[in-house]
Amino acid sequence: MSSVSSAVPAAEPFPAEGRREFAFSDADFEELSRLAYRHAGIVLGESKRNLVYSRLSRRLRTLNLANFSAYREYLAGNEREIEHFVNSISTNHTKFFREAHHFDHFISHVAGPFSRGVGAGRRMRLWSAGCSSGEESCTLAVVLRKHIPDIDRHDVKMLATDIDTDILARAVRAEYPATALDEIPAAYRGYFEPAAGAKAASSVVMAESCRRLITYRQLNLLGPWPMKGLFDAIFCRNVMIYFDGPTKAKLVERFTQQLRPGGWLYIGHSESLIGSHPGLQLVGRTVYRRDA
Repeated sequence: MSSVSSAVPAAEPFPAEGRREFAFSDADFEELSRLAYRHAGIVLGESKRNLVYSRLSRRLRTLNLANFSAYREYLAGNEREIEHFVNSISTNHTKFFREAHHFDHFISHVAGPFSRGVGAGRRMRLWSAGCSSGEESCTLAVVLRKHIPDIDRHDVKMLATDIDTDILARAVRAEYPATALDEIPAAYRGYFEPAAGAKAASSVVMAESCRRLITYRQLNLLGPWPMKGLFDAIFCRNVMIYFDGPTKAKLVERFTQQLRPGGWLYIGHSESLIGSHPGLQLVGRTVYRRDA
């Protein structure tokens, strides 16, 4: 969420009450849920109790804390640990060319028309909001390279953001298991090369020509947005389903205002709840256009 980058999965294995390593009271869960909502907008209902215990137990071991009550005290006013806390409860599930119809639409309505424009020096700005480990932004980068052959003559830039600093570090490296190539259509695989050294047989890296199109930054979608200009397209997919209604409505409004007139918003397959937004028109499967 991604990002807030991402999402919380449905369930995780969890020991029975009597076998818990750390004491975890109702008050602990309720306070940690409040913190997740306050700092990241993530709604942690009762069904996520086991997940919270499982994810945060790792932090208690790292910090050598005896119980969750001690962890709550440690969190108080500790901005660095709040960052670890958010990283721990966020899940970053993504893959290349996920929801492929979005990229088909992007090629036909954004990259293709841009490529067919006249003259050099044209400008395009994109945002991958909740970029996770970078598969979405990398997919956009290889699409841009292929479908805008003279892209270096133009001012084309992509911002990719996520709340999770650990996952962003992975995105910046743009290094993935070699098996990830199976997710990528053959026409785009040439934009990836074997990783250096001992990883060459098991890992690939996206080509530098694609990487330089992307700028990665840490950003909490619920906080201030430092961007000044408007975007031609924003991808924020499978992020908002983990927010409550008021948070979603505010975020959609902010996205709308951050798009240029006629710009595109791409959201996740289960996020088609914003069709009634007055500034957006539903034009395809989870594809919206800002009114001109």
